[in-house]
Amino acid sequence: MANAHDFRLENSWHPIAGEDCGGFVSTLFNLSDTPVSGFKLAYTSLTRVMDNPACDNATFLMRNANFHQFAPPKDFVLAPGGSWRFTVSGLWRPAKHRTDGAKSAYLTLGDGSHVPVDVDDLLLGGRPAEPAPDLLPKGEVTEPFYLLPWPKAASLSAGDAVPVALYPAEGASVEELKAVSTVIALYRRLFKVGHVPLSLAPVHEGRALQFRQTEDLGAEGYTLDFGDVVTLAYGGAAGRQYGLTALSQMLHGARAEKALFRFPSTGEIADAPRYVWRGCHLDVSRQFYPVADVNRLIDILAWHRMNVFHWHLSDDEAWRLEITAYPTLTTLGVLRGPDEPMLPQLGNGAEPVGGFYSQEDVKAIVAHALALHVEVVPEIDIPGHSTATLVALPELADGQEAPDSYRSVQGFPNNALNPAVEETYVFLGKVFDEMVTLFPSKLLHIGGDEVASNTWMASPLARKLMTEEGIEDTFGLQSYFMKRIQQMLSTRGRRLAGWDEVSHGGGVDPEGTLLMAWQKPEVGVELARQGYDVVMTPGQAYYLDMVQDEAFQEPGASWAGTVPPEHTYTYEAVGDFPEELQARMRGVQACIWSEHFLNRDYFNHLVFPRLAAIAEAAWTPRERKDWQRFAALAPLSPRL
Repeated sequence: MANAHDFRLENSWHPIAGEDCGGFVSTLFNLSDTPVSGFKLAYTSLTRVMDNPACDNATFLMRNANFHQFAPPKDFVLAPGGSWRFTVSGLWRPAKHRTDGAKSAYLTLGDGSHVPVDVDDLLLGGRPAEPAPDLLPKGEVTEPFYLLPWPKAASLSAGDAVPVALYPAEGASVEELKAVSTVIALYRRLFKVGHVPLSLAPVHEGRALQFRQTEDLGAEGYTLDFGDVVTLAYGGAAGRQYGLTALSQMLHGARAEKALFRFPSTGEIADAPRYVWRGCHLDVSRQFYPVADVNRLIDILAWHRMNVFHWHLSDDEAWRLEITAYPTLTTLGVLRGPDEPMLPQLGNGAEPVGGFYSQEDVKAIVAHALALHVEVVPEIDIPGHSTATLVALPELADGQEAPDSYRSVQGFPNNALNPAVEETYVFLGKVFDEMVTLFPSKLLHIGGDEVASNTWMASPLARKLMTEEGIEDTFGLQSYFMKRIQQMLSTRGRRLAGWDEVSHGGGVDPEGTLLMAWQKPEVGVELARQGYDVVMTPGQAYYLDMVQDEAFQEPGASWAGTVPPEHTYTYEAVGDFPEELQARMRGVQACIWSEHFLNRDYFNHLVFPRLAAIAEAAWTPRERKDWQRFAALAPLSPRL
């Protein structure tokens, strides 16, 4: 019986003369005491092979999206201590970074059992080794205060003393005391060994904090006046929290980096956000994040005064939200494994993986976010990116359609809900009914992205609908579908949010609709011209799975180019919007797509400090931004 770590797969990429995409060289090592034969090797990789790749010393068996399977030559025996080396060309794209190779692997033996295979990062053939790039300069501050994001206006004098803590002055209301307690708890969760910056009771060598509510500051605005007593004026509960967070940051910085940061002795801060939408998206379909991780990310958003958590709950790889009307969504629709209806993808191997959020989990997460003034906007991605849904509910497919009549952008066959199958709308109606009881947000994100141009064209039911409705192509069908979905949401008191492709084929009614421009910045301007409210989240600046340097050893995706932290920080999302359309630009959002996040270290390396950079872009006026200051402050930000 083979054991874990008995086999190792090493792979490298090399250029091939006259071929743009190059090829893989893979070597499987047998570290066990037993020879093996009659086996198959499977691996998952985002660098996908074409349907009939050229192989040397191997036979290509199949590919399903990122899942690949090969067999050695007939009668081949892999002896103990031996290796099997094979090459594959016919890739869809060249490998550019070390995470572009195999992310997981396993063997299927002759008896049908599966054995894990260890894998490592992709190596690069034919090029000298490169030093690790410096992604963030040391930075420098001209004002010795730790505030991230930087406030709209501040005139502060540094003090020599650091208060032990700030505590509410006599006369604080119960709601103000609760707000202090909330920020104490937030700080303690983020900095478990940090010196707590706030206290409910008076503290020796502390400073009293006086509250004053002033409606003309708006819901999210606040001011701080530093004297013997610190005065926090706020317009609404969110502004009060942001003022308390700013005070906590300044105390935290003054303790953590005594040579760099101080606490104000006198002066004022007058602060309010630049944009109303300061968001962060998390894809939990490709990789599952436990509830504790989701809550910690929300805590980090609150620390940086971000106010929207966009929760991407379904995609081809899994449906993560419990829907009691359709229990198979979170049984069949989440399991990936060698013998499951969905094959391993993106780092899964011999052991099946699953994971979903129960409705009790969701209620707790939503409540956690709301207590921190973070709105949870849920997303189920439809009509495309629905492989998991169709595995769980095969009755939603047109049974007359060929099983591989088209392939999605990511290589999944027939991955879109069919607009001509009436049961689709029954299904979605029941899903929406449950979602509106779980999520108080008036927006429900329905995806709408990356529907392939030939989707549904082989479906007799879709063809019949096209004839009846005078629809010409895939995107006309998508628009028909989206308009029906928009009406279904409206009857439930919800508005539609989606990716920018929702506008294709005639789009939907722009009134009250929010679209996210992800493909390139110019798309956002065009959406605004069409009357849509827009959140800017272009891959070229705000996708946090993108690589941060061109060096091969940097991890991450590269389809949108290289996105160093400085570019994320200095990018101005509103820059190309003409004056008359700027009101349509509601804000900005980070997107955390999880294909490359196989462990927490990868997550932290790619997400930080760029998430904090987007937080400052969302809050701080352009003229108040300072890259060198940000570089000095960012290392103190919490991580997952």
